[in-house]
Amino acid sequence: MRTALAACMKDEGIFVLEWLAYHRLLGFDPILVVTNACRDGSDALLDRLADLGQVIHISQDVPSGRAPQDAGMDHVLRYCREQGLSHVLHIDSDEFVFFDQGDLAALRDRTSDADVVALPWHALGDSGIIEWHPGDLVLAKNIRSEPGPTPGETKFKSLFRVQSFARATDHNPLHPLVDDPLVVTPDGKPLRNGTLYQEKSARFRPTAVACNVNSARIFHYGIRASDAFLMKNMRGDGQANDNGKYRIGSDWHRAGNRNDVEETRMQSVLPALRQLLSQWREDPVVARLERRCQDWFRETRDQMYALDHAPYETGI
Repeated sequence: MRTALAACMKDEGIFVLEWLAYHRLLGFDPILVVTNACRDGSDALLDRLADLGQVIHISQDVPSGRAPQDAGMDHVLRYCREQGLSHVLHIDSDEFVFFDQGDLAALRDRTSDADVVALPWHALGDSGIIEWHPGDLVLAKNIRSEPGPTPGETKFKSLFRVQSFARATDHNPLHPLVDDPLVVTPDGKPLRNGTLYQEKSARFRPTAVACNVNSARIFHYGIRASDAFLMKNMRGDGQANDNGKYRIGSDWHRAGNRNDVEETRMQSVLPALRQLLSQWREDPVVARLERRCQDWFRETRDQMYALDHAPYETGI
């Protein structure tokens, strides 16, 4: 039973090393990153990390009319089936798996019979950061969050059994290949599986049971900083939507920018994380390609400011 981790990314070069190193420390194997049309040089950085055996990098050309994440998951599932991988979790570059109790092995043991494990989002805000400094760590800087998941509002990501589904989208697998697939919380409590029969759904029910978890969740750093959030407009949405959500004060921004309480439980991993990152950056090619991504971020942010005199209010 091997649990793969997968993500679809575009222009996330200043964040990808931290995200990858953190989840390598958790024990996900392998980790797959699917990219398309990157402009910041992150595809070259991922190629180098792939050469070093740290990631599986898949570069895709998104077919016309397809959402990048949906097309990317086609590649992920094909790879998992070819390699005989039993389970996969798809998250984004601003999402980090967090274990309140135990670890990945304990989660697999608790939920070994399930076709889907529904992991709730836990929203972390920008902690008042306006401009992001490339090289900073999200886990060190974004230390305020919502008190906890909210039934009826909180969305989920899915760890699922590869052979039980024909395809998957950003939040959950689709087109079940088994009768009455079993869905559970990370604690092992059963949930209804109706979400798996809807083309676009991100919540599992009963919502009160789905949100009341004690063992694992997804820390969602959807904002990070005002400038990094607004720059998502230049990248585009992974579901190919153009609904104006990447604006300061939008409904999506208000829902994600939760700074209600202090959240410092990620601090314990920082020493090991920094040590692993230092090891990777000892490779001169990794260090050079990461600096290229950082330079692109600064230059593109300056271009964004030039396009809009009030970027924090209106975006671009």
